[in-house]
Amino acid sequence: MYNVSTYLKYFFDWSEAWAPLIPIFVLLKHRKQPDFMRPVIVYILLAFPINLLGDYIGDFKHHLPETYWFQKNVYLYNIHSLVRFVCFAYFFIGLKQPYYTKLKKVIGFIYLAALFIDLTWYEDFFDKSSIGAHLFTVEAFLLLVYCLLYYLSKLKNDSDELMSGADIYVVTGLSIFVVINFFVFLFYDAILVEDWEVADKMWSVHNIGYLILCLLIAKAFASAKKFNTVASQ
Repeated sequence: MYNVSTYLKYFFDWSEAWAPLIPIFVLLKHRKQPDFMRPVIVYILLAFPINLLGDYIGDFKHHLPETYWFQKNVYLYNIHSLVRFVCFAYFFIGLKQPYYTKLKKVIGFIYLAALFIDLTWYEDFFDKSSIGAHLFTVEAFLLLVYCLLYYLSKLKNDSDELMSGADIYVVTGLSIFVVINFFVFLFYDAILVEDWEVADKMWSVHNIGYLILCLLIAKAFASAKKFNTVASQ
């Protein structure tokens, strides 16, 4: 017999799937978005089906064909990590802040180099056992660098809109997500080997960070028309 706490846990475990719906619904109401928000829109629209399929495979794979693509969902998490980095990298570059422009592009090449090295010698992108922890850790670290460069650029800009605009909500949500999850990604594989239940609880922490990210992206979509952020100039 399932109790309320069991259903709540099940609902929260699926937060990766339903959390992107929050900004998607807000976007339907606020369709006019500045150009720099386009990569964020692309990310949310891709994240929803990727996460939905991943969670469905995780819980209902017995209803699906007996093939790798429908029995393992790890590759979907790795694809999501790649999509997330690419979309947010384009977001930061598209802000056209006058500082650190070359460094932002260099970070993209650093990620590509790290991706090549990791997948060539260390991890299998389609590994059946666990997420690409190295890939996720590198992604979180480089996205955090992007966020820090964004804040530094804001501080250098003598603007009254230092803490306003759609962009600040996106970056704040992303900052919270990567700070919360950097150590989750870094130690996830090792803990998964030692204690599956602890690893499962760690991933619940990831889900909290992801929900915060989606909520703040929704706030960004809602406020995009209200603020004439300097990033779009």
